[in-house]
Amino acid sequence: MNRIARWLVLCLLSPSLAAASPEGVVAVSQPAAAAAGARILAQGGNAIDAAVAVQFALNVVEPQSSGIGGGGFMLVHLAKTGETFFVDSRERAPALARADMFAPDGLPMRFPLASTSGLAVGVPGTLLGLDTALRRWGTMKLADTLAPAIELAGHGFRVNRFLAQDIADDDGRTQLQPETAAIFRPGGVPLAEGDWLVQPDLAKTLKLIAARGPDVFYRGPIAQAIVKAQQRGRSELGNAGKGRMTLADLAQYRVTIRPPLIGHYRGWTLAAMPPPSAGGLTLLEILKLLERFPLGDTAQGYGFGSPRTLHVMAEAMRLAFADRAVWIGDDDAMPMPQRALLNPDYLAARAALIQPDRRMDTPQAGDLTPWETAAAQSKPVRARQESLHTTHFAIVDRWGNMVSYTTTIEYTWGSGITVPGYGFLLNNELTDFNFMPGADPATGNPGANDVAPFKRPRSSMAPLLLLKDGQPVAAYGSPGGATIINSVLNVTLDVIDHGMTLQQAIDAPRLSVTQATGRISCEGGLPFMQPAFSIATQDALRTLGHTGLGETGTDGCRETIGSVQAVVVDPTTGAHGGAADPRREETVIRVGH
Repeated sequence: MNRIARWLVLCLLSPSLAAASPEGVVAVSQPAAAAAGARILAQGGNAIDAAVAVQFALNVVEPQSSGIGGGGFMLVHLAKTGETFFVDSRERAPALARADMFAPDGLPMRFPLASTSGLAVGVPGTLLGLDTALRRWGTMKLADTLAPAIELAGHGFRVNRFLAQDIADDDGRTQLQPETAAIFRPGGVPLAEGDWLVQPDLAKTLKLIAARGPDVFYRGPIAQAIVKAQQRGRSELGNAGKGRMTLADLAQYRVTIRPPLIGHYRGWTLAAMPPPSAGGLTLLEILKLLERFPLGDTAQGYGFGSPRTLHVMAEAMRLAFADRAVWIGDDDAMPMPQRALLNPDYLAARAALIQPDRRMDTPQAGDLTPWETAAAQSKPVRARQESLHTTHFAIVDRWGNMVSYTTTIEYTWGSGITVPGYGFLLNNELTDFNFMPGADPATGNPGANDVAPFKRPRSSMAPLLLLKDGQPVAAYGSPGGATIINSVLNVTLDVIDHGMTLQQAIDAPRLSVTQATGRISCEGGLPFMQPAFSIATQDALRTLGHTGLGETGTDGCRETIGSVQAVVVDPTTGAHGGAADPRREETVIRVGH
């Protein structure tokens, strides 16, 4: 590793790395879940064992964000072999799913109704994903990794301010079904911060899984209860709102092991999540669009938070999200034009649309015809706003194995349907598909994200491994719906272009644009978000034509975007460190031996 590269790696690592444990590190947004992972590492488990324990614990303490009723993507890096791969446990559409099921009368259902009906529930994958990872690359038994979560569910824990706020501001989702209300609004009163929450039904479920394995969930009594629960609809939708999942769908669910999508940016290598997530492909496209600009060069006006830097970031996001809306979906259902989207000539043509002195008109998806024979000019399907909830955590063990894991039940509280007698929420992941079918031979739109049997809906999750000279140096990711991509992007740019440590990059304010129409969201309302985006900078963006920032002279950067958790490895010394996001309950635990 040359001197400059070594300096960059040192910049990436936390200033406290010298004092950090060379052993295991857990970075999680919730302290009790972090403690579950640390407990497994202290017992001699590896990063995969600890990740399984953390996810089970999150089902207990962050039920509004993820759990066994949902799905996710686990990045695994094995230190001994140097392999990196993804465990894809994304939810699938049932066999009876159809492209027009969210628009049975030719008009799209209202999202609040569709997303809280059984129709929105995809076949859950989290449990089988955890079991698959544990059996193939873990060292402990499933029952051992479940123990911390069983204790948390059976004995209880204190509700934190994030869970209390999500109950209070639930859009009615914890009130629609009696089983959900009984847990989170006992006696009709929403749980408040500091209240003690015990979940005996969930504890019973986790004990069943510990004793009988995932078959009890996918083929046994829990499967029967899931199918019955997702048959609940909304009266406003009639039979059209009832779920279509059958016992056969659950029994046939399979996990997919995927190789990473590899990209490069300014001499760094990124191992990113491939489709069915749009996260990695969109992230890499944005980075390549930005590589032609001298980000980080303050002499040319491209320092952190400068108008030029934020402008080109916003424009690159708009272009990539226009492509995402048309071209990216489940690669198992139809081939995705991944190579075309990252073709250097295509990227050069797209990047040339970014003008330094003005905001471009709303971009369309790019014409891939010269690079992908089957592709044609196409109009994007109008996308709805994705939920900002989900959860992400990162782990490195004493051997250098790394996990970066993003999981979700989609919208906050998922479908709002708790499986009666079993205490866990079902996802509403199928609402990540297009509500109106997009396939159109006349325009060349392939309908990449249209509903289809067994298909996985498009995701934005983007667990990432960052490497230098072939050596892994950081693993990180974020929750936040479509903003996940831009949260990971902001951190990556802050480290590589702006020379920040990973913790500084996580703390720094973020900018996000998730639609081609291009309204800017940006941060700055919390004291740790430094250096702030100045009002002068915001006014400069307004002058360039950017929207979403409010009136001239005011501070329009008041959002909170994402929650990045990360672990780092010094490739020279082998020392390990972690960085966590203060936007939630930042928790980094180091485990020595």
